[in-house]
Amino acid sequence: MPRIVCVCLSHWPVTRLRRAGLAPDRGPLAVAAEGPGGLRLLAVDPEASALGLRPGELLGRVRARVGVPIQVYPADAESDRSALLRLCRWAEGYAPVVAPFGPAEAADGFYVDIAGASHLRGGEGPLVDDLAGRLARSKIPARIALADTPGGAFALARHGAADRVVVPPGEAAQALGALPVEALRLDPGTVSGLRRLGLRRVGEVDALARGPLARRFGEALLLRLDQAMGRRPEPLAPLTEEAAYRAARGFLDPIGRQSDIVITARLLMAEIAPRLERDGVGACALRLVLHRVDGVMRVLDLGLSRPERCPERVAALVSLRLDRLGAGLDAGFGFETVDLTVTVAGALSARQTELGAAPQGDGIGFLADALAQRLGRPLLRLGAQARHIPERAVHTLPWTADPPPWPDHLPSRPLVLFPRGEAALDVLSTVPEGPPRRFLWRARIHRVAHAEGPERIAAEWWRVPGTAADGESGGASDQARDYYRVECEAGRRLWLYRDGPHAPGRPAAWFVHGLFP
Repeated sequence: MPRIVCVCLSHWPVTRLRRAGLAPDRGPLAVAAEGPGGLRLLAVDPEASALGLRPGELLGRVRARVGVPIQVYPADAESDRSALLRLCRWAEGYAPVVAPFGPAEAADGFYVDIAGASHLRGGEGPLVDDLAGRLARSKIPARIALADTPGGAFALARHGAADRVVVPPGEAAQALGALPVEALRLDPGTVSGLRRLGLRRVGEVDALARGPLARRFGEALLLRLDQAMGRRPEPLAPLTEEAAYRAARGFLDPIGRQSDIVITARLLMAEIAPRLERDGVGACALRLVLHRVDGVMRVLDLGLSRPERCPERVAALVSLRLDRLGAGLDAGFGFETVDLTVTVAGALSARQTELGAAPQGDGIGFLADALAQRLGRPLLRLGAQARHIPERAVHTLPWTADPPPWPDHLPSRPLVLFPRGEAALDVLSTVPEGPPRRFLWRARIHRVAHAEGPERIAAEWWRVPGTAADGESGGASDQARDYYRVECEAGRRLWLYRDGPHAPGRPAAWFVHGLFP
């Protein structure tokens, strides 16, 4: 059974500035970011909060209302996130599973699953006390709660009566009943609707019939309620190494439409592209991860035929992949986070384009990538290898936009080459060592009008006759073959061979090996 510690960091942007020495330790301090109508407060310290300042307020109105000078700093989401991840790494000393908050929490903090690890610190209570004490000594204000589920622990840490709460196993329902409905991590519209109906506490919502609730507010309300109470699982997304080229976007209102996912993928690629251009590389393989609100992840891997950093092309490939999945995507209650990572990067040299013209890109490469997404598997091409036997002289390779040139010294071969020769029966020849004049192939009699040959092809001189190599069978296939190009009276052009040279007393075995256009 999981036991989740939730650490909810109070006014984390302010704490990060002061710990980095970028802001003074005293005085009303706030962090502002661009929002609807202008600059709005993102975080305030306790002194600013005592003056009546609240996150979300317009900065201009706050300055006009409060006569005391306020120190305001611009928001730096990237630095805040980096500092939070470093703190999560530090928290791995308590348990290996640590997960930072997602967009559903709309706050800063992290979870720690201490199941099976609390005895190392003397039990659950001493572990929580030790964690709280270390954060306090580091001047990191935090509210901490321990419960059976992430949803329950977050509700108690963010909206509980105390800064430190430990709920015994199996008692989450009793502890959550008196909390406000905002503790369920619902969108503002759902919270407003519940309050208009007079439902202000989690216990009041949990006591109602589920059918009417689902019809009025959707399944998302029941999902969050069940996750908090432990009726439905809510797996954590453990902290992983940060990828060099990665971008993610969270949604308070989960998305599920294909068009929204494609637009998000284009925006994420546009965010990654400057970093790729800075390093002179492009994406050769991408991974798009869609996180559902119930914890299920859908992973889409996209392979590209050449390095790419164009957001429009990546979005087009994502759209094609989603077209192929169709109903198999299964958005459920919606995706709350979309994550795009460049898993493989390759060098991308600059290209000269006409003055004033937009770069056109590689049409063949884009066509190959589009086909790969629609077919659901990578494209292959033929490559030459140093073998004499025709079916061994080529092998399949992953398709690339810039394949190596085909060796010009190779003789011409049929456009269609069968994996192995198909037997020709009842062969009639004018002379025993000559080309066939009539034969039976694929249940039809073929009469030869013209013939050209023979071309003798034998195995490589370094091969021991009758042995196998590279997983291939030896034996008769290693014998010398006499190939003929024949044109039938019906107009069909075939490539036939006699397995082994003509020898008196040995019946000749004939095979059709290919078709000419």
